[in-house]
Amino acid sequence: MNKEYNGNEAARDIVFSNVSKEYLRKIILDYGAQVCGFADIERFEDAPKGSHPCDIYSDCKSVVAFGVSLPKGLYMVDSRLIYGHFYDDVCNKVNEIAYKIALLMEKEYGAIAVPIPADGPYEYWDTKNLDGRGWLSMKHVAVQAGLGTLGKNTLFLNQLYGNRLTVGCVLTNIVVNPDSYAEPVCLPNCNECVTNCPSGALHVGSAAQSECRMKAYGKGEKEFNTVDCYRCRTVCPMRFGACVI
Repeated sequence: MNKEYNGNEAARDIVFSNVSKEYLRKIILDYGAQVCGFADIERFEDAPKGSHPCDIYSDCKSVVAFGVSLPKGLYMVDSRLIYGHFYDDVCNKVNEIAYKIALLMEKEYGAIAVPIPADGPYEYWDTKNLDGRGWLSMKHVAVQAGLGTLGKNTLFLNQLYGNRLTVGCVLTNIVVNPDSYAEPVCLPNCNECVTNCPSGALHVGSAAQSECRMKAYGKGEKEFNTVDCYRCRTVCPMRFGACVI
């Protein structure tokens, strides 16, 4: 990280009014996101070392989070290839939107903006436990930005789009009032995701990546990447959201 560069650019704070925040939200939705939320940096005070926004961009004051949804129909077909293809495709779309947001914020507002990859590439990988971690936990970013809550299988749940959102974010030195936290989406007495996991990887509030990855991902006859299991998503009563749209 270029400390001198960050220091020079951090000389003044840019403070967004609520009008400016809502205007930016509208632009992000026009870019193709289904949801958008804002978190101030104070909401990440309990983030583990190495996973705090300021560990990436030291002058981060706010995080802009957004989500792009998969169609409901991908949960209704039994195809390893179709779901996997469009999951990868939506990650690329999220990255493209994050990039456009960052350019817009720097051009129109004189801000510094850092787009974060929705998935890979990332540095951390535990080969023994098949445990990978992104630059930031996007699902936790989404929670802090008021977009939803976590289910018992640790997947992110949104009131309107269930567990179908892929989340992206942009770090910025703009000071923004945070959005309100979301109400819980997961049903209190439901354990469908845990009891239906074929690999036994899920426990209430945790997921064993090594057991999940062994069952979830593979390759087809022509070496195309496949998603062989996403059962915890499809059995969830909230998979399409609490308010089905």
